[in-house]
Amino acid sequence: MKPAAWGLLIEGLIEAVWLVDPVSLRILAVNRAAADLLGLEAEDLVGKPAIELTVTPEDQFFWEDIAAGLVDGIHSETLLRGADGMAVPVERRVSRVWPEAGRAVYVVGIRDLRQQRRTEDELESLVAELRATLESTADGILVIDRSGDIRNYNRHFAAMWDVPEELLLNPNDRALHGHLASRVLDAAAYETRLRVIAESPLLETTDVLILITGRLLERVSRPQFSRGQATGRVFSFRDITQSVDAQSRLRLAAKVFESSVDAIFITAPDLKILAVNPVCERLTDTSQAQLLGESARSLFQDPRDPELMVRVEQVLRDEGFWRGQVWLDRAGRAACAVHLSWVLLREEDGAVLHTICFFKDLTEELAAQKRIEQLAYSDALTGLPNKLLLSQRVGFALRMAERHGSQFGVFFLDLDHFKNINDSMGHVFGDRVLIEVAERIKRCLRDADTLCRLGGDDFVIFVQEIDARGAEVLAHRILDLMAQAFLIEETSFSVGCSMGIALYPADGRSLDELIKCADTAMYLVKERGRGSFRFYQPQMNVDLLSRMKMDHAMRRAMEQGMFRLHYQPQISLANGQLVGVEALIRWLDGELGNVSPVLFIPLAEESGFIITIGTWVLKEAVRQAVLWQNAGTPVTVSVNVSALQFQQTDFVEIVASVLKDSGLAPYLLELELTETILVRDANETLNRLHALAALGVALSIDDFGTGYSSLAYLKKFPISKLKIDRSFVMGLPDDEGDRAIVSATIGMARGLKLKVVAEGVETIAQRDYLAGLNCESFQGFLCSPGLPAEEFERLMASFPRD
Repeated sequence: MKPAAWGLLIEGLIEAVWLVDPVSLRILAVNRAAADLLGLEAEDLVGKPAIELTVTPEDQFFWEDIAAGLVDGIHSETLLRGADGMAVPVERRVSRVWPEAGRAVYVVGIRDLRQQRRTEDELESLVAELRATLESTADGILVIDRSGDIRNYNRHFAAMWDVPEELLLNPNDRALHGHLASRVLDAAAYETRLRVIAESPLLETTDVLILITGRLLERVSRPQFSRGQATGRVFSFRDITQSVDAQSRLRLAAKVFESSVDAIFITAPDLKILAVNPVCERLTDTSQAQLLGESARSLFQDPRDPELMVRVEQVLRDEGFWRGQVWLDRAGRAACAVHLSWVLLREEDGAVLHTICFFKDLTEELAAQKRIEQLAYSDALTGLPNKLLLSQRVGFALRMAERHGSQFGVFFLDLDHFKNINDSMGHVFGDRVLIEVAERIKRCLRDADTLCRLGGDDFVIFVQEIDARGAEVLAHRILDLMAQAFLIEETSFSVGCSMGIALYPADGRSLDELIKCADTAMYLVKERGRGSFRFYQPQMNVDLLSRMKMDHAMRRAMEQGMFRLHYQPQISLANGQLVGVEALIRWLDGELGNVSPVLFIPLAEESGFIITIGTWVLKEAVRQAVLWQNAGTPVTVSVNVSALQFQQTDFVEIVASVLKDSGLAPYLLELELTETILVRDANETLNRLHALAALGVALSIDDFGTGYSSLAYLKKFPISKLKIDRSFVMGLPDDEGDRAIVSATIGMARGLKLKVVAEGVETIAQRDYLAGLNCESFQGFLCSPGLPAEEFERLMASFPRD
């Protein structure tokens, strides 16, 4: 592209543009805007070295770097030299482009910043003028934005409100607002008024504030606008304490006086009452005529402190202000508690002018406080002490026990199967049961003992001065009383409980330690059948800690990929062919070594982590099955499913997703379900099993005969296979009972057209006996233990094929 063509290209641009040769750094073309910017003709600029128009050393270095090929461009603010030799502030961008193959050119885009600089200077000047105006006014000025954040204030405001030097040096909006509220006599009314003003952005207000120093401030507030919208508010404050217009001041004070929601009276220096407002008449139940001339001292008293008013008067004269709670005597009525604020007003020469007293009834506030304390220290449902009150009582008992060497006990009680009551009868019914339980337990305790409800169906009993023998007697008494039938809403039922007991000082020296130990003992009762009690023993903590460590290691193993799957073959008893494999999880831990599934699977089921493990096993087993499918050696892989995993609402969707994502033929996946799954919510189970069968996966019952299967349901379920548990195979062929069970199971399965796999086959005699009963297949150490996938593939190659 020729330079003339470049000129046509850039002439239509609004901003100034140069085209610069990358070798000579001379200007090849400019547009009219560029010539006007520098006050030169375009012909004068063309051919001129770009470096001659620079002003700063940095620009000269930049163009030298361009010539040396060190940089390709820049975007910054700089100065250019105009025709008159003056520096022109600009924003410029330099970019290298290739208008044609093999030839580059630098495009320099330039924006004039002179108008922007003039605007910024004018704005700075305007801000300085506004600041001077703000400081020159005689009023205190405070400016805030819509959110209440402080934007500005002047020196008069700081002096008027006695703003501490710390806040002047280190601004803090929250602290300053708090300081203002603390300087006002009636802080609550001040805060309420501010909220009203804040909620009405367009409101214009004028009111009067009384400071704790006795000064009166007139406060005027006006909204601040920008573009027709309220953006903040300006407050102006004027000290009207010594206003020349005394009559106006009196009218204003009278308005405040009469309209205040607090009771107010004004006294002479000798505390004789000169004026009262209507609220004062109502609260004292005395007319204005009766109050005028009376001594203010006679209105207030404190039964526990006869000298209180003497001290109040002394503080008032020394410090000019007193605030506190006293009792107001009322004619013909009981005294009531009031909050009193009393201010002393002085003349300029220091002589006492008047006193002003504000007071308000605290009856409702104290009643609410009492209710709050009651709620804070008691259980809302049963009215029993809560843990906070229990902690206080046990804290006192601990100090007494340490001093006198006495003992006490802590019981942790949990209701057995209480969830069933809530689920079947509703939470309202369950709450009534908890109230009745609390009443029964209280009947077993002394007045010095404490029954506390921690929450849910958990109770803690604190028993004073008791040893192990006494604790045992009390536990039996509670169990006997709880064993009696409950009758609520004509419904008779039983509620059992489990208890753990910890004794001080043997089992702990704090409430938390004793509750933890008692809870640990109760947990062991739950594990071993419920409906009883146990004393805490140190070994319980060791077992619990061991379980916690195992749980943590198990979760860490999942994160670090320590789990593996081994595969155990299932062999046809008719022809010795491989008919399937079972995926068995294995855990090799760097610290714990080989961890048996017998140890960690029950723990995973208890903690719920079995869902995570089960999902991993499903995905990993399907992944391996896909490899065998794609290698031309497809084999059905069986995966164990826990009851908790099966009960998840999205279990069917997870199985469907894994099959879809992997591409595995559904018939190559078999899910092994325990009998426990089948007896829980049979209708829901039936629907879920049919949904799985619709996916095309096979379903089998694992460890058949060890659970509580219902044969009526068994014939309805879409099951294709039963697995005889190894416990029935071990005694074959000698044990008569095992022979009868295995024979009956195989016969029943044949009648229901189900296949049978015998687990745990370890001897030829067991295999031959099963074959004689027409059992379809077996698995066990006789053929092979579970093997890693690589070893299993070598074993698989040795089996006969069709």
